[in-house]
Amino acid sequence: MTSLYSRDSLMQAVRAFFRSEGFREVETPLILKTPCMELHIDAIAAGDGFLRTSPEMSHKKLLARGAEKIFEIGKCFRLGEKGRLHNPEYTMLEWYRVDSDYGTALVDTQNLLAEVVNCRGDVPRAFSKGWKIWTIAEVFEEFAGWNPVEEFDADRFDLDLLEKVEPALPRNCPVVLKDYPAKLCALARLKRGDPKIAERWELYLDGIEIANAYSELTDPVEQRDRFESCGKQRRALGKVVYPLDEEFIQALETMPSASGVALGVDRLLMILTGVKHISDVL
Repeated sequence: MTSLYSRDSLMQAVRAFFRSEGFREVETPLILKTPCMELHIDAIAAGDGFLRTSPEMSHKKLLARGAEKIFEIGKCFRLGEKGRLHNPEYTMLEWYRVDSDYGTALVDTQNLLAEVVNCRGDVPRAFSKGWKIWTIAEVFEEFAGWNPVEEFDADRFDLDLLEKVEPALPRNCPVVLKDYPAKLCALARLKRGDPKIAERWELYLDGIEIANAYSELTDPVEQRDRFESCGKQRRALGKVVYPLDEEFIQALETMPSASGVALGVDRLLMILTGVKHISDVL
């Protein structure tokens, strides 16, 4: 029952934070005609559609129709993801704020987690010290000996992130890795003045990736090109190639600049309660 009460307390704290910040809670479809096209994320088929891997595309359609600050806590699904930190069905917190960028999203995240920790009455080890922020170039040069922004290699990046970088991250403070190689970011805006970098960050707590954030791409032509390129890569890997969501691409024509954050609720609950397996908090 401890997990049940902890989850309820977390949900109350999250909703109270977003209410205080003027966000509107939304509820978007779980079954989509087509999921978002991402290289290493596979969707679960459901009838003549797919279970969503995230509410991202639905949220951006709402932004294009005039929504300004929205959040959602809801179930998402990914094919074949099962392990200590993964479950095919999981709970995602996702939020978007217009007229903002990934820097604003980071401030939102810091304030949200401060509120969550304050409501608990104790401080988990992962929040013992202040936030540490590295660029991807800095953290890879420090722990892997090369710069993936300047000499990008997708296979080497994935291997070194898993075997060299993530194990070296401090466990007693929140860690943010930002400014990813552009080729790793299908939906993020490129950094002004440096197109090799995408305005993306990821948050780690106790060495576990908890959240992913972007300055959102709003160029429909570039987004189509990225999806089509991703489709070719998926086909080469023998993966399902999803049809493009034309409604989503069209929505980008009127979508304002915005930032978005996707945060894994189950993993955050693991950190807050000190358990080691995601099944202990489901």
